[in-house]
Amino acid sequence: MEDEKIIELFLERNEEGIVQMQKKYSNYCGAVARRIVASYEDAEECVNDTWLRAWNSIPPHQPENLAGYLAKIVRNLAISCYKKQHTIKRGGDNVTMALDELSDCISDGRRVEERMEQKVLTDAITVFLRGKNEMKRNIFIQRYFYLIEVKEIAVRFQMKENTVKSILYRMRKELGKYLQKEGIYL
Repeated sequence: MEDEKIIELFLERNEEGIVQMQKKYSNYCGAVARRIVASYEDAEECVNDTWLRAWNSIPPHQPENLAGYLAKIVRNLAISCYKKQHTIKRGGDNVTMALDELSDCISDGRRVEERMEQKVLTDAITVFLRGKNEMKRNIFIQRYFYLIEVKEIAVRFQMKENTVKSILYRMRKELGKYLQKEGIYL
């Protein structure tokens, strides 16, 4: 089923939209999650939570790129799961974990400001990447969004690892200059 039809079902609050989304994107979302979390069970939980988050956020959102929208949700969930696991392994403090869990539904002025800054940064990175050729853009996204190892990216693009590392290094330098030019300082 086409993404537009799936989104239309979501907007109509028709649960068939979830079924169709799962059929089309389960493997994709699972692959994104498994790159970040260690266990299959944790990845599966992230994917299932992705369906719920998508259901709760469409509407009001109407994503232009459903695959990208779902990838962003599952990636953020998997990163949160990863952080939680590693906090627990290090004997993480229960108060910090509880506050992190609540941060999804509680927002103070500082969080709103941080979100606005992140939106500006995200938009600037998007504009920067659109100015790059498709190969460089894909290498950058695979490394820094999907968190794919340099070695695997090199295999996918039939390049030497050092070539991929060099491309990424140059792009990071160019991105830093671009962000400074745009008045964004990290």
